[in-house]
Amino acid sequence: MSICCLSCLRNKFQINERRAKALCYLYAIFIGTLVPNRITALRMTFFSVLLALIIEQLRALSPHNPVSMLLHYHAASAGQAFDAGKRKHGLLAWLSVAVPWTLAVALIYYLLYRISFVLAFLWNVVIVYLTLGFRQFSHYFTDIHLALNNDDVPRAREILAQWTGLDTVDMPVSEIVRHTLIRAVIASHRHVFGVFFWFVVPLGPAGAVLYRVAEHLARTWNDTVSDRTPAFAAFARQAFFFIDWMPARLTAMGFAIVGNFEDAIYAWRNTAQQWPDPNEGVLLSAGSGALGARLAGPLAEPSSVDALSSTDGSPVPVGEDCTPRTLQSAVGLVWRAVILWMLLLLMLTVAVWVG
Repeated sequence: MSICCLSCLRNKFQINERRAKALCYLYAIFIGTLVPNRITALRMTFFSVLLALIIEQLRALSPHNPVSMLLHYHAASAGQAFDAGKRKHGLLAWLSVAVPWTLAVALIYYLLYRISFVLAFLWNVVIVYLTLGFRQFSHYFTDIHLALNNDDVPRAREILAQWTGLDTVDMPVSEIVRHTLIRAVIASHRHVFGVFFWFVVPLGPAGAVLYRVAEHLARTWNDTVSDRTPAFAAFARQAFFFIDWMPARLTAMGFAIVGNFEDAIYAWRNTAQQWPDPNEGVLLSAGSGALGARLAGPLAEPSSVDALSSTDGSPVPVGEDCTPRTLQSAVGLVWRAVILWMLLLLMLTVAVWVG
C-alpha cells in the first residue's frame, strides 16, 4: 500500500488511517492499482475467454443451474422487499443485488491473484463460463432451423412460442424466421459479446458479472408478466441501457465488418431509431443490413413500418424477406463476429506480451 496514497487521503478528507486504507483497497480492486500485475492479468484474458468458450461448447450450462437460480431468487426477493412503487426504491433494490455479486467476485479474484496466478486464471474461466450462456439460447434456434428444414412448421411455431412467449398460431414461415432472427441477434449479443466487453475492460470477471446481473434485473423486473411496478423497474432498465450502450455498438460494428458492411451501416444510420429500445435498434438494424434480411415489422414502433415502405425520401427497406436459409446465414454471421473479437483480443494480448 502506498504511504503517499494513505497520507494524501488522510490530509485531504480528514479521515483516520483505517478508513484511508479501506478506500485505497476499494480503489485498488475496481481500478487495478493493487492487482499485482495488470499486464499479466491482460495476458490471461484471451486464454480465459478461449477456454471458457471451448468448455461451454462441450458442456453447455443449463439455464436453471444453481448460480442462475440463486441470482433469480435474490432478484425476486429484492423486488418484493423494496418495491413500493417509486423509482428510488428501484435504485436501492438494484444496488442491493448488483453490488454484492460484483464486489464478491472482485474480492475473490483479488485474493486468488495474491495466492496464485493459476487460481486467478481458473476463477476467470469459471466466471466467463457462468456468464456466457452461448448454448442457453442456441438450442431453440437450432431446433427451429431443423423443424423448418424438415417442413415441420407447426413444430417450429411451438418452439418459437416457448422461446419468446409470442402467439405463433397460424404464423407464416417468413414471420417465424424473422422473429427467430430478432431474438437470436439480441441473445447472441447479451450472452456473448456484451460479456466479452465487460470482461476485457478493467473490471475483469467482476465486470462480466455486473453485466449479467444488470441484464437479468432489467429483463425480469420489466417483464410483462412481472409483478414489479413500472416506476420501480425503470431504474434497472435505464442502468442496463447505459451499461449496454458501448457493447451494443461494438457488436453492431462487428456484424457490419463480418457481414454486408455498406447495408449494415446504412440500416444502422437510418432505421435504428425506429425500434422501441435504442440499443436493440442498433443491434437489429446492423444485423439486418449485415444479413441482407428485413427484420423491421410489428416489433418496431408502428410508424417505422410506414417509414420503411415509403418512397418520398425516407429510408428504403434493407434486405429481402426472411427465409429458412437466412437462419444459416445468421449462424455464420455470429460465429464470424466471435472469431473477429477473439482475433482482436489475441492481437492485443500478443502486443502486450511482446511489449
